[in-house]
Amino acid sequence: MLSFICLAVLLGLGYWLRRKIVLLQRLYLPASVIAGLLGLIIIQTCTNVGTPLPEEWTAGWSKMPGILINIVFACLFLGVEIPGVSKVWKSAGRQLAYGQIVAWGQYVVGIGLVLFLLGPLFGLNDLFGAILPVGFEGGHGTAGGLGPVFNELNWAAGKDFALAAATAGILGAIIVGMALVNWAVRKGYVTEKKAPNETTEDIDWTGSIPHDQRPKAGKLTVSSDVIESLSLHIVIVAAAILIGYGFKDLLVLLQTLIPFAQKHHLLSSFPLFPLCMLGGLLVQLFADRFDPNDHIDHGLTRRIQNCALDFLVVAAIATIRLDIVAQDWIPLVILVTAGILWNVFCVLFLARRIFKNAWFERAIAEMGQSMGVTATGLLLLRVVDPDYKTPAAEAFACKQLLHEPFMGGGLWTGMAIPLIAAIGALPVFGIAVIAVTVWAVLLFVARNRE
Repeated sequence: MLSFICLAVLLGLGYWLRRKIVLLQRLYLPASVIAGLLGLIIIQTCTNVGTPLPEEWTAGWSKMPGILINIVFACLFLGVEIPGVSKVWKSAGRQLAYGQIVAWGQYVVGIGLVLFLLGPLFGLNDLFGAILPVGFEGGHGTAGGLGPVFNELNWAAGKDFALAAATAGILGAIIVGMALVNWAVRKGYVTEKKAPNETTEDIDWTGSIPHDQRPKAGKLTVSSDVIESLSLHIVIVAAAILIGYGFKDLLVLLQTLIPFAQKHHLLSSFPLFPLCMLGGLLVQLFADRFDPNDHIDHGLTRRIQNCALDFLVVAAIATIRLDIVAQDWIPLVILVTAGILWNVFCVLFLARRIFKNAWFERAIAEMGQSMGVTATGLLLLRVVDPDYKTPAAEAFACKQLLHEPFMGGGLWTGMAIPLIAAIGALPVFGIAVIAVTVWAVLLFVARNRE
């Protein structure tokens, strides 16, 4: 209990610092990231001066990301209308293809760089190449949630490197993203031709929402005389996670029937959280068919999801082992720099050739999401399209429905790490190259048919 109180105090301090320090506001860092960095500084400082914090203050912090990420992904589809694939492709096909190229390209860049240069030069683990997409496209939640997988594959340091990459990614998304925004405004590439300081002057950088603009957190779907609505939604989330556990047991059983998978622990090392996402999808599909009273509310499930994510990020960043990261900080910096350059290349070169309209708005939103979190992408989009007059926001939101289940913590993200451990980095690198090529061909064919 004491460790949870300490974690909550850290999160409160992160919010207070976010409100008081202008630089943190302009970087648009979430309070959870600030709190995690503050916790990391406190823990490392106390340890280095020879007076480590009492164990009960941080008990369970290192295991918390692996638990909370299941809640985050179980909520992903709960309370959401599930559209058909054809509908999503029709309204956001180009955005989806572009997002897939950006995401798969991170695997090409990361694994390729380690495979052909950094690995032989620094003697790195083959899994090091996947640190880039896990940290960038996946973010802190995915990086922390993959901790048990890295442990099972005998490379516990992978979690620390992935979290360090995620932190660098979200900082890079804001700093480099804002630089690109200023460049695009000067060049006249944005529809709303205003300087960023003009389009963002109405934003309260402290994070407070004015009283007359505060949205509802959610709707109560049952009477509190029967059961508290929030309690019911927690039960629903738990049901989704339970289904995920069932899928996990099926994978373990299937592994015993496949000698190759059994030898390399390929299916048993698959993380639980993407399966919880599938569990949430099944719960929502069941509710759509058999629940005429619509018990699942999107707003309440998002409150559960975001609360879990806040505490996850604080615990994950605060428990990064800097002594481990310091051992290979040079290849990590090179890898992160290459990842940033890949995203910049996609914005400046690919996007203007792929999109028919609002190419910069669409690309900058994708860059923010692929290096940080969805909120980062929407922030950068709001700077260049404050009133959402372009189709970028709608296309970006619609694309996420098909993108998230596979990339950014989805099924492929969960499979890539065990797959590299089982068959090596070169075949996975080949898969990523093929994926980028296929999506590029789809875009080329679609453009020629128009």
